[in-house]
Amino acid sequence: MLVDSHCHLDRLDLAPYDGDLSRAIAAARDVGVNHMLCVAISLAKLPDVLSIAELYEGVNASVGVHPLQDSDADVTVEQLVELAQHPKVVAIGETGLDYFYDKERAAEQQVQFVKHMRAAKACRKPVIIHTRDAQQDTLDIIRAEGDPELAGVLHCFTESWDMAKQAMDMNYYISLSGIVTFNSATELREVAKKIPLERLLIETDSPYLAPVPFRGKKNEPKYVAKVAEFLAELRGISVQELADITRENYFRLFNIKA
Repeated sequence: MLVDSHCHLDRLDLAPYDGDLSRAIAAARDVGVNHMLCVAISLAKLPDVLSIAELYEGVNASVGVHPLQDSDADVTVEQLVELAQHPKVVAIGETGLDYFYDKERAAEQQVQFVKHMRAAKACRKPVIIHTRDAQQDTLDIIRAEGDPELAGVLHCFTESWDMAKQAMDMNYYISLSGIVTFNSATELREVAKKIPLERLLIETDSPYLAPVPFRGKKNEPKYVAKVAEFLAELRGISVQELADITRENYFRLFNIKA
């Protein structure tokens, strides 16, 4: 059984399924993807995320504001904590820092990130972190504001081994997406070989970043199977072993009962 530890089910391209999300989820289940985390990126779309989690067994949700989402800049710690009380919400995020696309708002992003970290501590849930070209600031905020007992995950990871190691030393998990299958991902594959299996998660980040051989197409949860196959071969283990390990890591991190 596979897990897609980070997807945006509210944003999938449902044209191949005649607009029917249940068919997309069924297609994922057909290849063994029985658990998915539908991750929020804004407050405006949060009701859609929560309604999807309520409707489908094996689907959980998060509450958070993406660092590039400036329309929710006034969100408060108290709001995040209140929204996270929903029974299907298992995490805060995605939050973090993205200096690749918007370094001019670095200070604002940091304020938002700190709010999410404090909300996570208050509601006792792990944090889903997006980080791009902001290694030191991300690690500094995790170190200053995080709770190692709760920790979290650096999702869709593309940064250095040094960053991964420092995050794992603070009890974080590292999640790899279809990017690891890209021909250009030579350095990331070297990082992927080093991540201890007990710290590894896999994801699609769908509808973005479809893995090879679907690169360039809209991504969806069923393609996490391709990420698993690639990483299993890279690590020299069976797909079943990788699936079992990443599933148990997912359940443990997000405190989900199988």
